[in-house]
Amino acid sequence: MHVHGRPCRQPEPRSVSVSIRRSRIHRLGVFASHRIPRGRKVIEYTGERVSFAEAKRRWNPRLNYLFALKDSVIDGLVGGSGAEYINHCCAPNLKARLVRGHLLFYSVRAIGKDEELTLDYKYRTGKREDNPCACGAPSCRGSIILDRREARGRRAPRRP
Repeated sequence: MHVHGRPCRQPEPRSVSVSIRRSRIHRLGVFASHRIPRGRKVIEYTGERVSFAEAKRRWNPRLNYLFALKDSVIDGLVGGSGAEYINHCCAPNLKARLVRGHLLFYSVRAIGKDEELTLDYKYRTGKREDNPCACGAPSCRGSIILDRREARGRRAPRRP
């Protein structure tokens, strides 16, 4: 970047500080340590990249830290950044974006200090009654599984 014809350094983006603690939604959750503005990169989902076959072997419906991509699965239990503790909500405050091979979570609205960070898992497979949602949002659909109408025409992650 140049200012008045002289090179100048781009300012480093401020890091977003989060904490992991007990959640009213499910076990542990990730919480904002300060206010996060809309559109801010919040955290990267990291972990070991494995095949779908390996992810199926590792699948545990009670403790799932697997995030399915187009060609592989990230196991957040192995080398995770803490993003693996982000819980599902039917009215989430984060969205996932794949940017140059990195799975990044961005805020979809301003997030208050101490507010839990959430993501709509948008699972397409599984029995709705076996996968209840505990988000408490007014728009809660009752399950982390999309119903058939919602799943049609949407790109949603598959469960391994």
